Amino acid sequence: MNAMHPDHALRDLTRRHFFSRCSMGVGSIALASLMAERGLAAAPAAKIRNPLEPKRTHFPAKAKNVIFLFMAGGPSQLDLFEHKPKLTELNGQPIPDSYTAGKRFAFMDTSHRSNLLGSRRTFKQHGKSGAWVSDLLPWTAGIVDEISLVTTCKTELFNHAPAKLFMNTGSGQFGRPSMGSWVTYGLGSECDDLPGFVVLQSGPRGPRGGAVLWGSGILPTTYQGVPLRNQGDPILNLSTPKSINEVQQRQLVDAVRELNLKRLVETGDDEISTRINAYEMAYRMQTSAPELMDTGGESQATLDLYGIKDAKETTFARNCLLARRLVERGVRFVQLYDTNWDHHGGPTENLEKHLPENCRAIDHPSAALVRDLKQRGLLDDTIVIWGGEFGRTPMGEVRESTGRNHHIDAFTMWLAGGGFKAGQVYGQTDEFGFGAVENPVHVHDLHATILHQLGLDHERLTVKSQGLDFRLTGVSHASIVKGLLA
Repeated sequence: MNAMHPDHALRDLTRRHFFSRCSMGVGSIALASLMAERGLAAAPAAKIRNPLEPKRTHFPAKAKNVIFLFMAGGPSQLDLFEHKPKLTELNGQPIPDSYTAGKRFAFMDTSHRSNLLGSRRTFKQHGKSGAWVSDLLPWTAGIVDEISLVTTCKTELFNHAPAKLFMNTGSGQFGRPSMGSWVTYGLGSECDDLPGFVVLQSGPRGPRGGAVLWGSGILPTTYQGVPLRNQGDPILNLSTPKSINEVQQRQLVDAVRELNLKRLVETGDDEISTRINAYEMAYRMQTSAPELMDTGGESQATLDLYGIKDAKETTFARNCLLARRLVERGVRFVQLYDTNWDHHGGPTENLEKHLPENCRAIDHPSAALVRDLKQRGLLDDTIVIWGGEFGRTPMGEVRESTGRNHHIDAFTMWLAGGGFKAGQVYGQTDEFGFGAVENPVHVHDLHATILHQLGLDHERLTVKSQGLDFRLTGVSHASIVKGLLA
């Protein structure tokens, strides 16, 4: 048999085949170069550098972490923060058509649209700002001098799942990155052994919309939120089987890493890089996650501050304490979802019984989180956000007089720390609370302002997908709300 001509052999050895199969020389150089670009070690090692390493901001930042306390379902601002004597005076009476003309209210019978529902709660003014807070939130009333209370928030979607998407991703469409994903994409993380974006949940069920609320959408999955469980393993399938020792596990992780690296060189797929680092992060989290979730080392004074009676019980209070522990460890974005704030009326969702139950669960720990962060010197660097996807109407529901419908034109959120002005009430609504008469704040404005405090320009924080540039604040005009800033 005649030997193959050298020219033919060279032609048959394609460039991709050469770089992906060669274990020495130029192949090794290409592999090392690619690994260096992606922040990976050049040789098998027990620890690979976190791909979410801190990055440069667009300008000096006022904050570096975010804790978002999300009340899923839509808290009633008219029973918590918006004192409306005129609404109470005209309870049960019709209102001028001008307030409802051209408006649509979810699930509202048009024949009862104009029946006003005054709050049955007792309101008092608190703090130097004179902020009105109802008797349902006595602990929050005690921190009004630490927060910016925004009464004129406005969104665009009035059903729960789309509205949650809009508040979390800036869009009502699936596939967009969540705010936590945008923040970790823009800033990276300061933590090597925990995810940069962590999700904690409380309440009888998960939020409508599910995992897309903390998903990374068109961004690499490295930036998606990682839910931590309060019972059992913090993350499913994280623990090593008892039959596998530490040496065997390390050998397995290294072998999988090498196989993934070879595939990464062949394809250049960023998701393979994500997979490599996910294995390494999981390996490190076998130690860090249980240590994080074990609050047994916290002092009794700290547990009392949050109102925690059982340090092992799954509650919103415990999640607030975990949120503080997470930002202490360098986690960039922590989101707490508390569900069941949908109070239309009826036997299972009315304002008289179930709203007080919700408030008792979240009021004490929300205020404690702000106090705890401040006394530990963490509040200046941490933005705390409290609110839901929308608010509640000034009218009562058809079913009973103890429920309110979804309302998107004016609702209340509050922010603390991170350079937000403390001790102020921002914006003003009309005498019934239908809409803003001063300083409206659209969801996109809120997002732009939060990113600004983190040193990120919302117009420059973009990612290209299918030929288009996407950003958290969408294509509509969004403004930084300078009146909220210190």
